[in-house]
Amino acid sequence: MPPRNDFGMLTIDVVTLFPEVLAPYIATSIPGRAAAAGLVQFRLVQLRDFAHDRHATVDDYAYGGGAGMVLRPEPFFEAVETLQCPPPIVLTSARGRPFTQADANRFAGGPDLTLLCGHYKDVDQRVAEHLATEELSIGDFVLSGGEPAALAIVDAVVRLLPGAMSDAESARTDSFTDREISAPSYTRPPEFRGHTVPEVLLSGDHQRIAAWRQAEAERLSRRRTER
Repeated sequence: MPPRNDFGMLTIDVVTLFPEVLAPYIATSIPGRAAAAGLVQFRLVQLRDFAHDRHATVDDYAYGGGAGMVLRPEPFFEAVETLQCPPPIVLTSARGRPFTQADANRFAGGPDLTLLCGHYKDVDQRVAEHLATEELSIGDFVLSGGEPAALAIVDAVVRLLPGAMSDAESARTDSFTDREISAPSYTRPPEFRGHTVPEVLLSGDHQRIAAWRQAEAERLSRRRTER
């Protein structure tokens, strides 16, 4: 496990039972390039390393009965304390409030981010209340574990780091950056199976194009709120 970086790059710790699920993704595309450029440091932390019985047990039956196993609090607390993870410490959870672009911007502006991934039926509530500084969800659905949610958060954050994307303007014009859905995008060919690119985008008139994009963004944003 590499030590925490103290030279300005963002350090992202992910505490998980399945680091092998996350490793290939963060080594590719924008996360991989950002790490190679020294913009971000990833530390994938195996939760079982902080269990001390011979079976490296991290879960147990729920008090009060019920189906499924619950991840115990001790390994999470020990992992965070051993690694000296400062806030924000995020537990990915279906109970959490929705993760937003504003959260991604906030995390990208800080030096540290720790993500705690649950698995099995649940995580002991003491992790949510007394270790995590916030609890975030990526949608109203249930996943087998917190790893996909952690990857979604990592991707949303790392692409915002200065220099992570070759075209910074691309990030600034994304959906939700200005609290609006972005306008639709088109590329070549100008006609495909009878479906054509809007004439205004082929006009070369930048003022008309900007006005069209603004109008489309507003239309799509209204449609989304009406669902």
